[in-house]
Amino acid sequence: MKHWSETAQVVGRAMALASLGRRSAIATVVRVTGSAYRRAGAKFLVQDDGGTLGGVSGGCLEADVREVALAVMQTGTPRLLHYDTGGDDRTVWGLGLGCYGSVDVFVQSASAPAAAAMVGTLHPLLDAGERFALCTVVDGPHGVGRWVAATAQGPRAGAGQTDPDSALLRLATACLSSGSSRLEQLDAHLVFAELFTPPPVLIVCGAGDDARPLVGYAIESGFRVTVVDHRPALATPDRFPPPTRVRVLQPEGDLAALGVDAATSVVIQTHSLAYDREWLRRMLQTDAAYIGLLGPRGRKEEIVQQVGAADEARVFGPVGLDLAADGPEQIAISIVAELLAVRGRRQPRHLRDRRMAIHAS
Repeated sequence: MKHWSETAQVVGRAMALASLGRRSAIATVVRVTGSAYRRAGAKFLVQDDGGTLGGVSGGCLEADVREVALAVMQTGTPRLLHYDTGGDDRTVWGLGLGCYGSVDVFVQSASAPAAAAMVGTLHPLLDAGERFALCTVVDGPHGVGRWVAATAQGPRAGAGQTDPDSALLRLATACLSSGSSRLEQLDAHLVFAELFTPPPVLIVCGAGDDARPLVGYAIESGFRVTVVDHRPALATPDRFPPPTRVRVLQPEGDLAALGVDAATSVVIQTHSLAYDREWLRRMLQTDAAYIGLLGPRGRKEEIVQQVGAADEARVFGPVGLDLAADGPEQIAISIVAELLAVRGRRQPRHLRDRRMAIHAS
């Protein structure tokens, strides 16, 4: 989920630096084996002054990647790095991290012509919120850094060429069909096929003060958030972090502008029994996958009975995981944790009880 928003931030920063005549480099995780903190597609931007944005690990690889990125800015030559984070302190190339996994990271100068063209292509695609794939040559005898982007409607651009590379385009199309990012061998070249899926939407019905930490944590977790409320004094953009969409809307209003679909999650917390009931009634008429209802169990039972939804599996109330949460911030964390668990089809539990790798399906 963070893949989309993190990439948008990295691309935006690279473009802003370029407009000032400054340089940057972008590091992308292209393969993960075993245990790792981030997944393939994670982005890390390094500025010419050493400043950074994003990350490719939990903080253990960034210092080394930063030094490589600064050198890549000087040479303009991309590099594919391999880190073996083996389980003992004798691992040389893995820096002795003891993380029991390996990570491959592709580093390219965002100021080089091919990467600059890629950044310029990604920006409008990310703004448009359209699903697309990006295929980049990350290793091989020649053409490292060459790329093609494609949507369901066809190719978007190719670096320094009128017609996109047909082999890369076929791979990008296959990536769109398969629904996953992966590293592929294409003749003598290694290609990272990267799928970009627009982040899920969270609609928060209720713009009270306790909605603010929920919105903040949800955005940081990768959701696109819309806040709706019938009270104009509360439904104001300055109360919420960008890029939150804020709308003044009654439950009986036109929901078409909210774009509710089967990937949408909803949290209802107006603190008004009547408004919570009507928002629940309206949202049950949509395809929303998850509808959370804030408040005690007795209140929730009363509301679902009134709207005839006692057996509706989409309704989560009281909303959130059982974390013994106290106060708006902790409650917000419990709600976002539940949203992530439901989206990931995971039964919440302690990671110490999980025998598989954290990111394994």
